Amino acid sequence: MYYHDKRLQYPVRVESPDPIYARMLQQAIGGVEGEIRVCMQYFFQAWGNRAPNSKYRDMLLHTATEEIGHIEMLATAVAMNLENSPTKVQEAGAADAIVGAVMGGENPRHIAEGMLHKHLLSSGMAAFPGNSDGVPFDMNHIYASGNLAADMYCNVAAEATGRTLAVRLSNATNDPGMKDMWSFLIARDTMHQQQWLSVIEEVGGHEGALPIPNSFPQSEENQKYNYSFFATNRDGVPPPEGRWTSGRSLDGKGEFNVVQNAPMGQVQDLGPARPDSGAQSEQIA
Repeated sequence: MYYHDKRLQYPVRVESPDPIYARMLQQAIGGVEGEIRVCMQYFFQAWGNRAPNSKYRDMLLHTATEEIGHIEMLATAVAMNLENSPTKVQEAGAADAIVGAVMGGENPRHIAEGMLHKHLLSSGMAAFPGNSDGVPFDMNHIYASGNLAADMYCNVAAEATGRTLAVRLSNATNDPGMKDMWSFLIARDTMHQQQWLSVIEEVGGHEGALPIPNSFPQSEENQKYNYSFFATNRDGVPPPEGRWTSGRSLDGKGEFNVVQNAPMGQVQDLGPARPDSGAQSEQIA
């Protein structure tokens, strides 16, 4: 069950409406790095969470609900940036020079008119659940595995890429209101990265959580290769040394080593095709 408060989670102000910036903001709503992605990811992780202690489910629900507020803020920002957008093709053409400069030489009429028409015809000069190219968010990047540690690592990656996008969008505007909104959202991304890493630490850190799932007995792994970095240089030149090539593994259960990758399996031979397979006569025994 969820409750709604018509007040925004944080103030959204736009002093100089910019339809091109509205287009960019769509990536933070419906892009793979966007708020719809993390909101749905956290909800489905929570709804499928099985654990003796329900605090992880509770935490995920709190944060997923917070993310709804972020989507609301960004949708408001898109609408406010579209305040003075042209609603006719003839007017949109007047923005071509500016659009071309902003977008680095891409086809300005396609970029300006295409996205403005999307905002106008499909959403009435408002935000929509899609990315900056107008592609609808399709849920393909929702990761909810049912494994707590796996989900937390996925969440760290989601917040890291989201914060990267947020920083880029902050750098792309000089509007004080937009800068202020991003200062808040970037701060929340900082906390969420720490939040998910804190869960990893609470369940034993890398040593306790890894390898995922830690419930599978490692005695059943191939012990010769479970901590080996496979080098694939054709000439056999060793790879540059790194933390992953020597020393104790992060889970403390093995030693990293380097193995020159070489074929260990057989030559593939699938045999002849079946008579009823529709293959050529030459393929059938």
